[in-house]
Amino acid sequence: MTEAPPSRLNARVVGICVAAALGGFLFGFDTAVINGAVDALSADFELGTQLQGFAVSSALLGCAAGAWFAGPVANKLGRVPTMLVAAGLFLISAIGSGLAIGVVDLIGWRVLGGLGVGAASVIAPAYIAEVSPARVRGRLGSLQQLAIVTGIFTALLSDTVLANAAGGAAEQLWFGREAWRWMFMAEAVPAAVYGLFALRLPESPRFLVARDRLDKASQVLHDFTGVVNVNLKIEEIRKTLDVEKRESLGDLRGSRLGLKPIVWVGILLSVFQQFVGINVIFYYSTTLWRSVGFEESDALTISVITSVTNIVVTIVAILLVDKVGRRLMLLVGSVGMTLSLGVMAFSFSFATLERLPDGTQEAQLGEPWSMIALICANIFVVSFGASWGPLVWVLLGEMFPNRIRAGALGVAAAAQWLSNFFISTTFPTFSEIGLPFAYGFYATFALISFFFVYFRVPETKDMELEDMSDAPQARRRAGASAAG
Repeated sequence: MTEAPPSRLNARVVGICVAAALGGFLFGFDTAVINGAVDALSADFELGTQLQGFAVSSALLGCAAGAWFAGPVANKLGRVPTMLVAAGLFLISAIGSGLAIGVVDLIGWRVLGGLGVGAASVIAPAYIAEVSPARVRGRLGSLQQLAIVTGIFTALLSDTVLANAAGGAAEQLWFGREAWRWMFMAEAVPAAVYGLFALRLPESPRFLVARDRLDKASQVLHDFTGVVNVNLKIEEIRKTLDVEKRESLGDLRGSRLGLKPIVWVGILLSVFQQFVGINVIFYYSTTLWRSVGFEESDALTISVITSVTNIVVTIVAILLVDKVGRRLMLLVGSVGMTLSLGVMAFSFSFATLERLPDGTQEAQLGEPWSMIALICANIFVVSFGASWGPLVWVLLGEMFPNRIRAGALGVAAAAQWLSNFFISTTFPTFSEIGLPFAYGFYATFALISFFFVYFRVPETKDMELEDMSDAPQARRRAGASAAG
């Protein structure tokens, strides 16, 4: 096959990728904003521990559903209309959560927002991969994770500002509404911005080709993606698309355990990303900081600092991904996570449990294990943030063949949200068994992730999306050849 000339990188493609990645910003904002509000809303609604936990994690169920259905919706309506739907769900959820009159409707609003989060988690990486030149697709795809961690940082920062302005999250701020309500309603601003930006985005050229809108596809490829030989590129896209048949989840079926091998690779990448326990590390960071002398009141500020670290290491990943490749960075990240989590598990075997006035127990570590655990927790965050955090989204956006990309990404993202829900809800049980068991569990999956990447994950560096196939092993060889 005759190769098309390399695409030109221009500011327009960077701009539309940044705009699309705003969905990731809302993704991060929505999942983190409840951290500053949970204690106050629990007191207002008189929630028990179990109901409080479900109120926090219920959005993840909406995320799984939104991710599952986003692929078929995007293939029917287009990538940009699906972004607009997600923005609308974000906006409604933000206002509804802030005005909730009880825990039942709060959970309903959170699930509704979760649908938007799940949809955005699928559409943003798919869209960015489909409009990006191959040689910089990794960097542009990593914008999704950069937007997520920036959204987390912004949510924690806005929570802190609003709580301080009111004198506490439970105190009234404006118009007789408590600060925790304004924490939720603050999301309406970036949701509206996301919707306005999405209105100005061009549709994905690969979606346009699949709908035989070739003139518009040619314009997008030339003006935004920077393709030099547009006609040749369109012909390459057409050869990889089955324009006679509308994509459905049935297209993901294969001979191995009911799904195509590459779909299983995407699902397992998502599962491993969550089963290493990244969210649990953040949930338990307060105890780690207190064990080395920080007051509880400083926990939210320290969480903001941790989120800044996440942003920095994500930027490092963006700079390296198209030079080093996906597989090597994932392998190095797995090693760093395995070692740091393993040492944390060992450190907590020396912890003593102290019963607090509210009846709960808290682990206390003496020197030197408290400092060792603290250092290892930060090494884990850096290892994850520079590898598995951004690169899984890059791979999910680019590794699937054109015809099944949106549907396969939706299934993989749904698996990620369900895994997140499982890890988040099982941590209290794991911690009761013992923190060495909990962190040992996450370390085990970090170790398994190394071998999974080594044997099953293809290298997609410098490969065109039209060269992606259903066979991971074949693409490992093709990717190695392209990298060489």
